[in-house]
Amino acid sequence: MVGYPESLTDPSYRGQILVLTYPLVGNYGVPSHEELDPMLNGLPAYFESSQIHVAALVVGQASAEFSHHLASSSLGAWLKREGIPAIYGVDTRAITKRIREEGVMLGKLLFPVSVVGSSGYQATDDETASVLSEYQNVAWVDPNATNLVAEVSCKTPTLYSPAPGTELKRKDGRTVRIVAVDIGMKYNQIRCFVKRGVELLVVPWDHDFLAEPMDGLFLSNGPGDPTTITATIERVQRALALQKFPIFGICLGHQVLALASGAQTEKMKYGNRGQNIPCTDMLTSRCYITSQNHGYAVKAETLPPNVKELFVNANDGSNEGIYHTEMPYFSVQFHPESNPGPRDTEVLFDIFISTVTRCLQEDKVQGPVEFPGAKAAQARRQQREQWERELAADDSDKSGRIVNGRRIRKVLVLGSGGLSIGQAGEFDYSGSQAIKALKEEGIYTILINPNIATIQTSKGLADKCYFLPVTPDCVRKVILHERPDGIYCTFGGQTALNIGVKLRDEFEGLGVQVLGTQIETIMVTEDRELFASAMAEINEKCAKSHAANSIDEAVVAANDIGYPLIIRAAYALGGLGSGFASNEEELVALCRKAFAASPQVLVERSMKGWKEIEYEVVRDSFDNCITVCNMENFDPLGIHTGDSIVVAPSQTLSDEDYQMLRTTAVNVIRHLGVVGECNIQYALNPHSREYSIIEVNARLSRSSALASKATGYPLAFVAAKLGLGIPLNEIRNSVTRETTACFEPSLDYVVVKIPRWDLKKFDRVSKNLSSAMKSVGEVMAIGRTFEETMQEAIRSVDTSFDGFSRNSYVAETKEAIEEELTKPTDLRVFAIANAFHMGYTVDEIHQLTAIDRWFLCKLRGLVETERRLQTFAADQAIPRDLLRYAKQQGFSDSGIAHFTKRNEMQVRNTRTGYGITPFVKQIDTVAAEFPAHTNYLYITYNASEHDVQFVDNGVMVLGSGVYRIGSSVEFDWCAVRAIRTLREN
Repeated sequence: MVGYPESLTDPSYRGQILVLTYPLVGNYGVPSHEELDPMLNGLPAYFESSQIHVAALVVGQASAEFSHHLASSSLGAWLKREGIPAIYGVDTRAITKRIREEGVMLGKLLFPVSVVGSSGYQATDDETASVLSEYQNVAWVDPNATNLVAEVSCKTPTLYSPAPGTELKRKDGRTVRIVAVDIGMKYNQIRCFVKRGVELLVVPWDHDFLAEPMDGLFLSNGPGDPTTITATIERVQRALALQKFPIFGICLGHQVLALASGAQTEKMKYGNRGQNIPCTDMLTSRCYITSQNHGYAVKAETLPPNVKELFVNANDGSNEGIYHTEMPYFSVQFHPESNPGPRDTEVLFDIFISTVTRCLQEDKVQGPVEFPGAKAAQARRQQREQWERELAADDSDKSGRIVNGRRIRKVLVLGSGGLSIGQAGEFDYSGSQAIKALKEEGIYTILINPNIATIQTSKGLADKCYFLPVTPDCVRKVILHERPDGIYCTFGGQTALNIGVKLRDEFEGLGVQVLGTQIETIMVTEDRELFASAMAEINEKCAKSHAANSIDEAVVAANDIGYPLIIRAAYALGGLGSGFASNEEELVALCRKAFAASPQVLVERSMKGWKEIEYEVVRDSFDNCITVCNMENFDPLGIHTGDSIVVAPSQTLSDEDYQMLRTTAVNVIRHLGVVGECNIQYALNPHSREYSIIEVNARLSRSSALASKATGYPLAFVAAKLGLGIPLNEIRNSVTRETTACFEPSLDYVVVKIPRWDLKKFDRVSKNLSSAMKSVGEVMAIGRTFEETMQEAIRSVDTSFDGFSRNSYVAETKEAIEEELTKPTDLRVFAIANAFHMGYTVDEIHQLTAIDRWFLCKLRGLVETERRLQTFAADQAIPRDLLRYAKQQGFSDSGIAHFTKRNEMQVRNTRTGYGITPFVKQIDTVAAEFPAHTNYLYITYNASEHDVQFVDNGVMVLGSGVYRIGSSVEFDWCAVRAIRTLREN
């Protein structure tokens, strides 16, 4: 999903036209080929081979501007150097749907003769020549008709050795040696062996590897039809018969091992290609997110009796791995070495190497590979069966769900109470979704929430609703009266969490079980000192900090850490009581405010100006763990994320950045023991890979609602089911209705969230934005590019805003502009627009704001388009290409009319006359890879076809837009009730 340099250099893609749908291609540029990896005998450090292997590249949008501390050139310049044809501006979703329906097919990429000249190729039977006569024609090439492995394999054996002092030794003192058969090997597979202390001898595909001394045999990934490399298959057959060493295969190597074992392979309709493909471990029932690229699969029904399935694709049921029941042989179809992709299964390299060392220690090669977790999974199954037997004997009512040995039939859900800054309609959403999920499982639901203007308190959702304050006393009284079996404290924001903490010692005596994330975990995430200690236990990186229970303790801590600092209050909502301190005077002032709201503060090193990144994470009680959405703040660290412009998915992270933070998120959430949904926030140094964990919210949050709507993944709904002990991979994706919920959504679009402030309604209130949240609402916009989405989001905040353009909100003076850029308020985005118009450069604005240069380059492009439009007078026709480009960048008809001194209807008539109209697309969680059943839609000008047909002839209901003082969740309630009434009638 992220790593285009790694994908383009993956030998498994040899000869293919690669279509990338993820919306950040080119954004972080291309790293240097000159930087070498010492572990790989001087091979390039940031690529998977020495060249680009794809035949051509097709993307929706490609960024010419790039921003990353490792970047040395643009993607376009790299492709040009390598002679790889590429095209952008393509509706990749339409191509995905075509492949989904028709299967993989031959294709070719043609360019106009007027641009590239004639190729001289002539084919009398080729319809391309007559249909596309103005394009340069080329011959059809079927990559599967050639021996692709011979093209990509190394030509001579090469030995890779571990760093001195890290070697894994045999009894005789020699370093353990693995022979790797290169049938398209990625460099990261070499790294995965060498960094584990083994010696790796890489040999060509047709080399007689049986003549080499070895302790284990590895079969790499590679391209094409596995049946074409008969020489390799025959040697592996002989290796199996020798029974002298363990064998491990990946991707094409998996298929080769299966063929050598007597099984068969088949060509798939369109294969599995991506970095978010779920695979179920048949021994433990755990589901892993994997990186894959293959068009062939092993036919499981043809496996011999002594070879079993190890992994199965959780979506299409195809084989993803095998193991021998009597010998140490196993293989997987996916890429555990990742690059690009998640690192969840890299442990398979450890399992293989431990198998090799076991065989060396025992001086015999026999017995199957021992996979960790299999015995524990069996114990869990036996425990569950025992609970079911015990409960069946005592109770004839089989309704509800068994959680920790107790049958849950009645559940209490805590709401968030009245709306406040930092705790608004998002918790109505999460609570409503939780109640729906519980009712679907046959659970009787009780709700406590005094907020009358909410969906969750409406008739038809909870079985009982108490309009009572969400306080310990009221919650205790309801529990005593209703006698629920379980309680959820994670769907009502900070209010519900605090209730859980205060009543934690009473729940057991009240006969109620806390469902989902346990109170002990919540306390660790809320208490800043406990959280820092928990992160230290797993060697994770938090900023240097000290907890303080008084102002004097805070001063001592500050002197130890050094200024500047950030002060954070524990158990506080929306960053209440937090702020930045540059000296002791500011520190004391902040602490006085913080201690008024909280008994404890955290004095922490300030990382103001770093990138702020957030991941939404889901984990079940069986340790299945996924990241549903990651987000990048447009604003650098220093502004509360609730007051920041947020972009999803992240736009400036490389695959290594993305996976580093993803792996950390998974490790942290597992260590904390979260069950359900949570989010983790990071500070990332823009000049290195240094990062620091800011905090974990072990509950549904404002970001959770954004992530749910941005991806189509129902976070709160799924989290409620996980609290009932249901495994994540047993829940279905409600959008596709055929794939599992244990997956990470695919986005082929960009989402932008912009907050709404109503600061003008208060006298003497500071408009400056900092670590304490001030916004009262937020909007989400969706498009195919950042520019298109940003413009739509700005217009959604207020009807008086016309997008990113020259404006009168910030005076065009050096003093006013630089004051706004250095001390941000709710008008900073408008100050950036005016700064560009005044002649400020990207670098100058970056120095003043620390906003990433990539975002600023994209905004500068909008200003350049605005200036081009202004060159056309009212009596001059706007060229079709320019008008289309302006619409694709998100400019409104009224904005274009203003720039060109005409009225909006004239622009609209010109646009429709040119045939420039928007297209409706779905938010379907899978980027069109599977058919979707969803009502989440958006419109874009960056497309070529609709995702839906307009045959409903329904009724349109208009919502109230962004929350503001005087217009809030009550109008959400009105719209929902109106829609339900229409459906009923």
